Amino acid sequence: MASETNPVGGRRFAPGRRRWLRIFLMIVGIGSLVMATAAGIAALWAFTILPRSLPSVKTLETFQPLQGTKVYDDNDELLTELHVERRIFVPLAHIPQTLRDAIIATEDRRFYSHFGVDPIGVARAIYQNYRRGRIVEGGSTITQQLTKVLFLTPDKSLERKMKEAALALELERRYPKDRILEMYLNQVYFGNGAYGVEAASRTYFGKSVTELNVKEAALLAGLPRAPSTYSPFEHGEAAKRRREVVLRRMVEYGALKDADAKKLARADLGLIPPERRRTTGQYFLEYVQQTLEAKYGADMVFKGGLNVYTTLSPTMQLAAEQSLKDGLKALEGRSKTARPGEHPEGAIVTIEPQTGYVRAMVGGYDFFRSEFNRAVQARRQPGSAFKPFVYIAALESGFTAASRIEDAPVSYATGPNGQSWKPDNYDRKFRGPTTLQQAVEESVNVVTVKLQEQIGLSRTVRVARRFGITSPLDVNLSLALGTSDLTLLELTSAYAALANQGAWLPPTTIRYVTDAQGKLLEEHIAEPKEAVASETAYVITHMLRGVVERGTGIAAKSLGRPIAAKTGTTNDYSNAWFVGYTPRVATGVWVGYDRPRSLGKDETGSRVAVPIWVAYMGKVLGDSPREDFPIPDKVVLVPVDLDPSNECVHVVTMAFVRGTEPLACGKRPPPPPVMPPPVPGQPQAGAPPATPPPAPSPAPPPALPREVIPLSDPPSLPSPRLRATAAKPSQLQGP
Repeated sequence: MASETNPVGGRRFAPGRRRWLRIFLMIVGIGSLVMATAAGIAALWAFTILPRSLPSVKTLETFQPLQGTKVYDDNDELLTELHVERRIFVPLAHIPQTLRDAIIATEDRRFYSHFGVDPIGVARAIYQNYRRGRIVEGGSTITQQLTKVLFLTPDKSLERKMKEAALALELERRYPKDRILEMYLNQVYFGNGAYGVEAASRTYFGKSVTELNVKEAALLAGLPRAPSTYSPFEHGEAAKRRREVVLRRMVEYGALKDADAKKLARADLGLIPPERRRTTGQYFLEYVQQTLEAKYGADMVFKGGLNVYTTLSPTMQLAAEQSLKDGLKALEGRSKTARPGEHPEGAIVTIEPQTGYVRAMVGGYDFFRSEFNRAVQARRQPGSAFKPFVYIAALESGFTAASRIEDAPVSYATGPNGQSWKPDNYDRKFRGPTTLQQAVEESVNVVTVKLQEQIGLSRTVRVARRFGITSPLDVNLSLALGTSDLTLLELTSAYAALANQGAWLPPTTIRYVTDAQGKLLEEHIAEPKEAVASETAYVITHMLRGVVERGTGIAAKSLGRPIAAKTGTTNDYSNAWFVGYTPRVATGVWVGYDRPRSLGKDETGSRVAVPIWVAYMGKVLGDSPREDFPIPDKVVLVPVDLDPSNECVHVVTMAFVRGTEPLACGKRPPPPPVMPPPVPGQPQAGAPPATPPPAPSPAPPPALPREVIPLSDPPSLPSPRLRATAAKPSQLQGP
């Protein structure tokens, strides 16, 4: 019987074992077939379907990152940016090599050698993460990170990773490495609202990226991985540790010596102080933003890269903000009417009369406490600060600064049932015959109301409109006492016209605007409009100078300059105003509560607003040369006695339009000439020839026309903005 032998080079298996082998081979074959099929499908998807679902990288050929609007001050220095993403594009050539090295060493050390995807980097990341038991390193290249930021959603899925890799390969094929790095450095997020290295440098260090040193570059390079986790503002120690990691990697990359890295790791972060991160002029900037959005639309403002050159003077703005805060603190410190959680507020506006430029605007104590801009959004009664419009209308109607009106009690009917209104003076005294000059200086209410009655309401309203007052105005005699609500901006603008010899210009916060390429879009060149003749403007200015020299604004006399101004206080001391001007600067101050109520007994414009105005204008004027108001040719200055006796006891120099001035104080009309005694039958020497009897004298000119206005039913006036109301009883407007 022949014996069974093994075949050469082989081995015979028992039948049972052969069956399991066949099963194993079948499984392997099926598995291989499945894997091959899957690979084929994946390849088909990757090379046919995936490319069709990818965005085209060709769009990067005209790529421009979203850029916000840059806002500059009056010296063309950058104030802030209005943006969705705060970003300032900077070419790669302007980015320091130190920062480039720090980014590459930290994020993608093989950037200049891989083809968009780095298999070695992926393997290293997997190993490091496994060894540490947590994710300490990523495998995405700079190119992959750029594609993720530009084209893809942040979800974590296999499909997104494959798209990321495919786009990275296409980017590398189409663009040089430096172009990819430039796009990355201008696109990546560094935290705290900063996109790109330039915005990040300004956010954290307050300077351009071109000025960064090594330790600052290392700090920035560590942020893209986890901007919130490593935020130096919120997590200083974590940011320091992350910077140390970056410095070590720079050593490994060959961009830094080990000794230097160790020394820099011990240095402080060198961040910009928090108070300097708060932009000056927040109320002003908010107003500029609203103006731009109304004209260009929000998309253009936040994404279009506009350059806006404003009228803001940072020096004046800082002085205004500090002066208002100091004044409000002083008021609150002495207040006996303070309530928990409720603080007095205020506003300041400064305008350059010759241009209409708004040089400073403060809309409240603190923008971050309340964004409500009281300089432009709050309409409040100006009280006696409205009176100049009444006196301008009177001057145009033939009155002069020396005209006298009886300061005595008066009553006006306000309704059919015997209701009456009795205006009173703040000091509750009556002066008898009072010149308009004195009435302005001492803010005499009764004289102002009587004057308003004589000239007619429509004249005052028309004057106010010519001076840029657009708010609705009450049509009753209380208008003379400032009972109509106005904004501080429009009232200050009106006073600025007086400083500009009667020529009004609309207030503006913008000088000119260009697009992202520097093309001029708009330029503010306003034509002045004559609100009042220059000689009348000077007369009222001279009258308002008396307010500072002898009247309710005498505290401003300490500045030692020609200043024209008017105080204003309303019922129950709820609003305190002071608006005044020099030949070059007009400034208005308002103080009050957001919900109108008393600031406290005797908290008048003189006591509350004037000190703020003086503190602020003292800083603004500084050591600048003293300048007087120019006197027009048609104006003369004449000394006048305030006492009707003309005994020259209380003499004040007043301004008059030539031809309307009275005799100077103490002067009498010249006596008639002394003639020789007549000779009978002879004509008297020097006597005129005999003439026929004179014709009857012409009738005297008619008196100044007066409007008869029943206070309970005011007539409609031409302006569509006028609002008819009954006179407000018990108005006691203060100085």
